[in-house]
Amino acid sequence: MSTMPVGGLVPSATDNAADLVVRNAKIHTGDPVRPQAEAIAVRDGVITVVGDDKDVAPHVGPATRVVDALGRRMVPGLNDSHLHVIRGGLNYVLELRWDGVPTLRQGLAMLREQAARTPKGQWVRVVGGWSAEQFAERRLPTVAELNAAAPDTPVFVLHLYQSAVLNRAALKASGYTRDTPDPKGGQIVRGRDGEPTGMLLAAPSALILYSTLAKAPVLDGEEKKISTRHFLRELNRFGLTSAIDAAGGFQNFPDNYSTVVELARAGQLSLRIAYHLFPQTAGQEIDDLARWIEMARPEDGDEWLRLNGAGENLTWAAADFENFAQPRPELAPGYEADFEKAVRLLMENGWGFRLHATYDDTIRRDLAIFEKLAADGLFPAGNRWLFDHAETVSADSLDRIAALGGAMSVQNRLSFQGEAFVRRYGPGAAADAPPIRAMLERGLTVGAGTDATRVSTYNPWVALHWLVTGRTVGDLVVRPPHNRVDRRTALSMFTEAGAALTGEEGVKGVLRPGCLGDLAVLSEDYFAVPEPDIAHIESLLTVVGGRIVYAAAEYEGLDEELPPVSPEWSPVAHFGGYRATPRIGPSGARQAELLGQAVAESEQHRQWRARRGLAPDTESTVFDPCFSL
Repeated sequence: MSTMPVGGLVPSATDNAADLVVRNAKIHTGDPVRPQAEAIAVRDGVITVVGDDKDVAPHVGPATRVVDALGRRMVPGLNDSHLHVIRGGLNYVLELRWDGVPTLRQGLAMLREQAARTPKGQWVRVVGGWSAEQFAERRLPTVAELNAAAPDTPVFVLHLYQSAVLNRAALKASGYTRDTPDPKGGQIVRGRDGEPTGMLLAAPSALILYSTLAKAPVLDGEEKKISTRHFLRELNRFGLTSAIDAAGGFQNFPDNYSTVVELARAGQLSLRIAYHLFPQTAGQEIDDLARWIEMARPEDGDEWLRLNGAGENLTWAAADFENFAQPRPELAPGYEADFEKAVRLLMENGWGFRLHATYDDTIRRDLAIFEKLAADGLFPAGNRWLFDHAETVSADSLDRIAALGGAMSVQNRLSFQGEAFVRRYGPGAAADAPPIRAMLERGLTVGAGTDATRVSTYNPWVALHWLVTGRTVGDLVVRPPHNRVDRRTALSMFTEAGAALTGEEGVKGVLRPGCLGDLAVLSEDYFAVPEPDIAHIESLLTVVGGRIVYAAAEYEGLDEELPPVSPEWSPVAHFGGYRATPRIGPSGARQAELLGQAVAESEQHRQWRARRGLAPDTESTVFDPCFSL
């Protein structure tokens, strides 16, 4: 088995030889008993030793893979507590990702190039993970720009859950005409002639965006497996070793789950997945939940693939929307009757759940149902349940959540929508959106995630940057210091808290003997880099259960080989996924200061030469040919 050559650790015959040893690392264990270490050993997927060279040396056998971390920072594997990983995997290789792309000009160039290689009948689709605020141009592409880039190939560009831009060919492929009615909660923007322009608006429901995207071609069964494996490898690239799948619209059970089930059976998952089930048909939610309860129980499965409960919707009528470019939606009166039936059914049968809830108005109405059921002993009852998002949750609601045994999962949606939130609700409301410190102060478990792939990017370091700095991808400070968290706390929200939300806090989220061997060796020291550079961190070595599932730089080639991306024209085959950007240099002010210093030093050098007769004793003049005679 290939390994990095490491001196000082001599293999010896042993009955308890490790499968993997990583040494010479700056290990942040997350374990208060031993917070720091230099070496770690993993056997049969489980950590056996955390210590230094002398501690792991007796566990190095002839077949042990020994890797030198070269003094780099190691952390527990990250766990995204709200990621649409199953849906994302099924579509990954079909999508042109603008995640991390710094300019719209570059994005359009990528789109134009991709359109040229996309075969007839296929679409070019840009589906989330970016915001107009990340571009130097600070705007969306226009319909005219999409038509120019791809005159004949359908192009669909999704911007958050706010809007989509379609070119002429995509409008035709979607079947939108002047006679197509606007769907409920959505708008087809029309020109003066009544024809669709190519703009679709969530007003405020994103269903129009979902349903349009669903008209595009899909992959076949084998290609879905390849797509999912490459998406999981892309997540491993950033140190992710676990994720909680939040289900979502157009993710049907069991059909759309079959790919990860087959990969799990074949031992080909490189990311641990705990999944949720989301009723897809309005009016049929209770029947679906009752059927699923007869089929499975939460925690069925193993450490690679396991059921975690229902949600993030239980009934469609109880779901609010997060389009901050639109007014807050008013939920239908009387949704509580069916919602109460759903919650009672789950709690009586030992099922946990998660709830998409953006606004405190929604949360208060839901809590009233839970408090009613508490009289029957159903809250708190040991079932894991939580609210997702909760940008405007109030202090009173947090107290009620804590009293009922709930938890929270927050995502960096305001990394991408912070400017829109500030424009609608003001900087005061944005400062506490969501009130993370208030959640933690109440002792609530608060997991962190991204809500990728159709809203935020799947890169967890962008989310960690947001947790620590309060800044958007457009560099707007949204959350002031009183509502930020330190780096250690932010990391624990992506490790220990995620494990707690799946009932695995005893085996995941920290690096200590007896825990799963999930870890990441980072490109930069998360605890030492300047705050702006947190978002630029990647993993160089990601390990899940002792398996090296991602390897880069000095470790390239140590990970498992994947089949080539299919189809060959896939945007991922050419552009890859997230567009890595370089570490941020000095700020503009600092750059100006350094330039000023350079000019001053240049003048001092001229004066030194003039005093020695090596140059004329006159001040330098600037020659500008534009003003010369």
